Amino acid sequence: MAADCHIHMVLDGVWWRDAIARHREKPDEAWIRARLSEYREGGFTFLRDGGDAFGASALAARLAPEYGIDYRTPLFPIHRAGRYGGFIGRAFDDMASYRALVDEVKRGGGDFIKIMISGLMDFSEYGRITSEPLKAAEIAEMIRIAHGEGFAVMAHANGAATVRAALDAGVDSVEHGSYMDGECLRELAVSDAVWVPTAVTIGNLLGKGRYPEDVVRRILKMQLANVREAAALGAKLAVGSDAGAWRVFHGQGARDELVLLRGAIGPGAEDLLAAGLAEIEARFHR
Repeated sequence: MAADCHIHMVLDGVWWRDAIARHREKPDEAWIRARLSEYREGGFTFLRDGGDAFGASALAARLAPEYGIDYRTPLFPIHRAGRYGGFIGRAFDDMASYRALVDEVKRGGGDFIKIMISGLMDFSEYGRITSEPLKAAEIAEMIRIAHGEGFAVMAHANGAATVRAALDAGVDSVEHGSYMDGECLRELAVSDAVWVPTAVTIGNLLGKGRYPEDVVRRILKMQLANVREAAALGAKLAVGSDAGAWRVFHGQGARDELVLLRGAIGPGAEDLLAAGLAEIEARFHR
């Protein structure tokens, strides 16, 4: 069985603006069916989408059973207005509007809640994360509300302080999780959270000339060293490629991610990653 625990059906791995334009008026069913067919041909039976505000992941989830795929979606990711996530998600201004979005996911049959609580890695400057992260108290309240409605929570989170805040609040999965420090990795290991490192979003930038090669190599080395340490500490990890991100193509992205994680973890990688997938399958559902 093949699985990818972090994809974005709305994106295509080429250019996000054009990809979103494809679905802006309404989801492009033919394009989505083509991707689902490719996943089926590649042996994929489980996909977890990070969601989008244009309905592509929702349509994919409805169509996926025709292709023998268990497809989970939050419908759309939720971000604070003015912070990272506006290109793909739905915004909230306060906890009342956040609650309303959680209720919308519930009414719409979403499988879990996806929250955006930090920016991205800046691939031009080591150690820098784009966009100001949310405060720990706000992160905790968002997770508390989602859990109170019976949802697992998937958190886009970068930076040690932001990841620790999510772990402290009982987040169910950490996506990306760049720049974790030793304290954060130890907390991850004793938590119930599954880490989905999406290292391929870094590795597939190598040799493309878009960002300084030395910076990309340094970021990838950091991420894989943390994967190795997290595995040694007994943390839960799973394969997720962020398929649709630049140069991370649907289907191939998960294979590339698996190669990177196997290399970092070493012996026992298959069992560890299978256990992480089982955790996600068990928790991230309606």
